[in-house]
Amino acid sequence: MKPLRIRIVGGSVGGLFAGVLLQRDGHDVRIYERSAGGLSGRGAGLVGQPDLFRLLRRIGADHVARVGVVAHERIFLDPTGAIESRIQSPQSQISWDYLYDTVAAKFDPANYVLGRPVIDVVDGAHGAQISFGDGSTETVDLVVAADGIGSVVRKALDPEDHDNRFAGYVAWRGLIAETSIPAEASILLNRFAFFTSYGSQALGYLVPGAGGEADIGSRRYNWVWYRQAHAGELPRLFTDRDGAVHRFSLPRGGLSTDRRDAFRAEAATALPPQFLAVVEAEAEPSIQGIFDYESATMVGQSVALLGDAAFVVRPHTAMGVSKAAGDAMALRDSLATASRISDALGQFERQRLPVGLAIAEYGRRLGDDLRP
Repeated sequence: MKPLRIRIVGGSVGGLFAGVLLQRDGHDVRIYERSAGGLSGRGAGLVGQPDLFRLLRRIGADHVARVGVVAHERIFLDPTGAIESRIQSPQSQISWDYLYDTVAAKFDPANYVLGRPVIDVVDGAHGAQISFGDGSTETVDLVVAADGIGSVVRKALDPEDHDNRFAGYVAWRGLIAETSIPAEASILLNRFAFFTSYGSQALGYLVPGAGGEADIGSRRYNWVWYRQAHAGELPRLFTDRDGAVHRFSLPRGGLSTDRRDAFRAEAATALPPQFLAVVEAEAEPSIQGIFDYESATMVGQSVALLGDAAFVVRPHTAMGVSKAAGDAMALRDSLATASRISDALGQFERQRLPVGLAIAEYGRRLGDDLRP
């Protein structure tokens, strides 16, 4: 297939995966990211999966997978903080920040455009038209939607059913320096720790530093506390200290001091002492809403959905980044082997639609006990 004019909406890791692969094949690729400040420094840790490792090898960045922190076992705490059970299941966590920065360095920075929000995409047989927030438009051969849970592109393929569905719970999150972990919580180090009670699950693990540092003292501790919530509570939960209401989450730094203190008081009555200690060590917890979305189709005539734009999978799966990597590789391979865009998109969808459906269903099963 001749080189195409391809525009990717969304500049997180999924958009970068696709951008790097398609750029290497000679296509005219540009990424539009709505954020004006970029995404570096926004992530924590992630569990690597086979598709992610395959993509990193393809782009000459497989060293990222070797820069990780190993949790040597899984431990399950009781309410007093005693170890109720343990499983020997070594697992490595890598740094999202290091992954993002490394992959971003592989993409032409002149074609990574910050502060360029896309507000609409119209699919067509001879190209797709992109409309931007400033009123301008652009028509290209192919639009790749990598704009995540808040995708504005997916409605081009399904105008009637493109909204996310709240799953009935949220994840409170924290990321603290290893040196901030109190001594009474040292049992959490070098382990993947869990505490589960009715409608609630806390977990935590060490991840590398923002630059991939894995030596003792330079790592970070990532904790998550899943808690039930009703849909009517979300506007309050996602209102920041300045009164602005966010759609899907409350970002780090948005929680008021009063709400943080109330959250800590709730943690004191519900969590084992080790998890309470790391919760209290986090000055600026964030809140992530847990949502579901499954696209009936991943492609149009000149549009393809990738990652969470196509399927929002729950974080319990630890497969979101790897799924985006698999989508990006399948799209690249389909475009490289087909003679027409329509054939390539059909091949891409046949390969990846069943995968997205299966991962989404797996995530729902894992979260069943957290629903109200």
